[in-house]
Amino acid sequence: MMTTAFAQDSDQMQDMPESADSTPNPLSNLGDEYQNSIKLLQNRFRIDHNVEEITMIFFRRRGSAPVVLVRPDGSKLFQGRVDTRKVDWYDDETFDMISIKNPVPGPWQAVGQILPNSRVMVLSDLALHAESLPSMMFSGEIIKSTASLTNGGNPIANNEFRDVVELTIDFVSSNNPNYDNFGSNDVEIARFEDDGRGMDERPTDGVFTGQFNLGVAPGEWQPIFRVTTPMFTREQLDPPIVLHPNPVVVDVVHDGGGEGYHKLIVDVNRDQVDIESLLIDGKVRYPNSEMQNFSLTEGGDQPREYLMPAYDEGIFRVKMTAYGTTSDGRDFILDVPEFTFLAESPEPDVIDPLAPQGEGSDEESMPMDGEQENLPEMPMEEEMDNNTLVIMLVVVNGAIVLVGVLVVTVILVMRKRANKANAPVILSDQDLTLSEQPKGIAKLLGMFKKKKDGDTA
Repeated sequence: MMTTAFAQDSDQMQDMPESADSTPNPLSNLGDEYQNSIKLLQNRFRIDHNVEEITMIFFRRRGSAPVVLVRPDGSKLFQGRVDTRKVDWYDDETFDMISIKNPVPGPWQAVGQILPNSRVMVLSDLALHAESLPSMMFSGEIIKSTASLTNGGNPIANNEFRDVVELTIDFVSSNNPNYDNFGSNDVEIARFEDDGRGMDERPTDGVFTGQFNLGVAPGEWQPIFRVTTPMFTREQLDPPIVLHPNPVVVDVVHDGGGEGYHKLIVDVNRDQVDIESLLIDGKVRYPNSEMQNFSLTEGGDQPREYLMPAYDEGIFRVKMTAYGTTSDGRDFILDVPEFTFLAESPEPDVIDPLAPQGEGSDEESMPMDGEQENLPEMPMEEEMDNNTLVIMLVVVNGAIVLVGVLVVTVILVMRKRANKANAPVILSDQDLTLSEQPKGIAKLLGMFKKKKDGDTA
């Protein structure tokens, strides 16, 4: 069993007006006026004898030291010096959360820099009460839901309490094999805030607002509302719901708006959405990275159309937000998945130069009798030019080959002559005889020989 009890200093207690409502306030004081008027007994609270476990939160000045608890017998409990089997202590920059099992009955006291406008809060039954989710929701939808936080069944509007708890909603797959989300992981889809931002209307009014962005796979999900504190968690399970696929259908017709324009067509699932209520706000990213916004606000029962300039070939990207009303009359805001398409350049027309030019049938393109001499002779000239070019290429290539053969032949002849000139001369005995008139080297040697003989003579 747990209990709720609160205490504050004497000045704050005297300023508190008495409530005409008989419903117990979760932020109330314990102890009489005399006890709270004694300085040493401020921030007192009493624990009943039948309390099995108590969880307390003390809000203090930012960065100050953790509080010290004084038991009824005068003994003290310090953070970091407690029996962890009986006491759990979590300290933060702005608060202490302490849970005690089988606490000593009687008056307790908290000593520390507790905020003047703050109360010591004892948690008993913390719960989140949120609005029921719509029966028909779509993947990609953005919706708003409000909730209130209670302690022991009574609402809590304490500003500092926002730093202590986290209020979230998770989607857990039911693992139904008949749906696309079979085997999907758990997803946190919303956090409840009371800070006046986003879709929250007023800050610190005790009404927490959650903004759902259902960017998850369609299928069967079970919502879990969760209240988390540093020491414990409370959960509330709602019945499973079915998240329908995105009902917006997007298509494109290339050059559907005439030459130079692509036509974007936006329609919806008529069984789920009222087509006449459909509004579109979007933007186009062209292949050249240029951005252009557009809006489709016309009514009617026909699909919405938008003409996009076909600036260039490449990938076009279209991102849209849809506004409308479901078939059961609920307004919705829907984030449409990005639509992309590839625009290719037209293939060039291949023109046969021998084919008749101009319009009309083959018979119309044929010349009449007597007009043959007036026809242009370009095809014949082109044919002659081609023949001349072929002949010139053959002549030039032949000349090049002939020159190459001549050069190789000259080189071989010159090498052969050079080899003969450098070859050694071998003289036989017959060549050296004087029976005949000496020739060449023999004649030269004979001259030297005669000169030698004359000297000796």
